[in-house]
Amino acid sequence: MKYLIVNADDFGYTRDVNEGILEAHRRGILTSATLMANGSDFHHAHLLAKDFPSLDIGIHLVLVGERALSRPSKCLPDSPYGLLWDRTLDIERELDLQMRRALEVGIKPTHLDTHKHAHLLPKVARAVASIAKAYHVPWVRRPLPRLGYFATRILQNSGCRMTDHFAGFRQTGKLDTPELVRLIRSLPEGLTELMVHPGYCGQQLAAARTRLKQSRQTELEALTSPAVRKAIDESGVILTSHKIQSAGHLQQAGA
Repeated sequence: MKYLIVNADDFGYTRDVNEGILEAHRRGILTSATLMANGSDFHHAHLLAKDFPSLDIGIHLVLVGERALSRPSKCLPDSPYGLLWDRTLDIERELDLQMRRALEVGIKPTHLDTHKHAHLLPKVARAVASIAKAYHVPWVRRPLPRLGYFATRILQNSGCRMTDHFAGFRQTGKLDTPELVRLIRSLPEGLTELMVHPGYCGQQLAAARTRLKQSRQTELEALTSPAVRKAIDESGVILTSHKIQSAGHLQQAGA
């Protein structure tokens, strides 16, 4: 069987991103999103999430490029590799504050991932595993192949659940309808998480510090395309979420 989780990163980044994510869920194939607790429109996002309980919510842990909750006067490093030299940031404390902020507004996350794939770094993977265990979050995004060998071992040894496959990294910023159709038709057997970045390219996003602007609207169009839905149906792909997979796992354990 081929199971597919379609997860939108950056929920909470800007209002136009938030609204694009909800549209991709309402009219398209998006099944889940990961929320940025330190995003500029975090509150807008969590209120939208309450109106759409069918959207599975995880936490997009941010250690790169935004403001830290633990030190609001300072920016986080521009890339994950900056974390190797930043001796002033207590990574686990920062992640803990982000989790607490989400929990305080009623979010019950089912999965974790990191902005810019920061948990490729073993020290970040250890902190993420610790947070997942402390807050009973079963799923963590599978690190990128090859680059994430040691991070994957750390997460596995810590008991974190991961999908069999992860897709979307190479397509970031260039995922259009033909590419998404191709990707769906070539999915392997098992459970795959597809990372996407949909959104509307409004004024707020246009002014934001990100390279993903017009590409987000292109991804939104792809995620809501009838051609993509047809490819899913013809390929026998079953759309799912971390929440659904966890429920199935508990039922099997009970049996």
